[in-house]
Amino acid sequence: MKLLSIPVKLATIAFFSFLLIFTACQKENSQSGTVDEQEVEAAKASSEADGEAEIVFNGVFDDAMGVNDEVGIAGTGVFGRVTACPDVIVERLGLPNAFPVRITLDFGDIGCVGRDGHYRKGKVSTVYTGRLILPGSMATTTFEGFYFDSVKVEGNHKITNTSPAGFPPTSRSFKVDVTDAKLTKPSGNFVEWESHKVITQFEGLGTNIPLDDIFRIEGNSNGKVKRGNLIVLWESNITDPLIKRFNCRWIVKGKVRTVRRNAASNTPWFALLDFGNGNCDNQATITINGVTFQITLR
Repeated sequence: MKLLSIPVKLATIAFFSFLLIFTACQKENSQSGTVDEQEVEAAKASSEADGEAEIVFNGVFDDAMGVNDEVGIAGTGVFGRVTACPDVIVERLGLPNAFPVRITLDFGDIGCVGRDGHYRKGKVSTVYTGRLILPGSMATTTFEGFYFDSVKVEGNHKITNTSPAGFPPTSRSFKVDVTDAKLTKPSGNFVEWESHKVITQFEGLGTNIPLDDIFRIEGNSNGKVKRGNLIVLWESNITDPLIKRFNCRWIVKGKVRTVRRNAASNTPWFALLDFGNGNCDNQATITINGVTFQITLR
């Protein structure tokens, strides 16, 4: 989006009043442009940052599930591609028992490019208490020098299977909590993120083929994004459930409403991120105060 540069008269009392309020509440650096332009840029930056974090950590879920049939359902995430490139290190933490087990995906110091076109390096380690498709099982993932493309990924990702007991399963659901997450770019720009979601499988329960599994994601998140001189704190809520499929690396449907933290409940300055109509593609839109922007997902 191109912003028009509009000279600001710093001498006016009105501007100083706005600047004090804006800085105190949002801790954003003063920047040229009208109030409307600044609000649009803040809403757009926070919505894009939330979407970016959602995509990265959605991939963590797929990778944790897809290592093999012992800990999940083999063949999802990086393991659903012929050229999966990490070395897989298995450590039994409770011998002679199979669980808990730590599985580390080591992409190496040089890294590698998967068939999805994304470069990865560093290590991703997950500790499993049991097979993830079984009720009560948990998987906690951490990162060591891990990069997704040029973005450094940090934080904690925890999956808890909250499905009802019984076989065959009548439903399958997971609670997914992301805490202390940070995505840092070479420029110094970053996204800090916390997320609390419920993922419910509603198709593919009757087979052992992961590619027919479809999930509904509900919940909320909050974060902080830095882009140059702009710093925004935001909160997001899923207004239409997000739809994810193991046979597509992007969210294919759903809407997320993002607003600056502590904004008035009736503020027009919120962003609505729309992931589309169900097609597997990397296109989405962001609508702010009636104006829609097309964006490309990672």
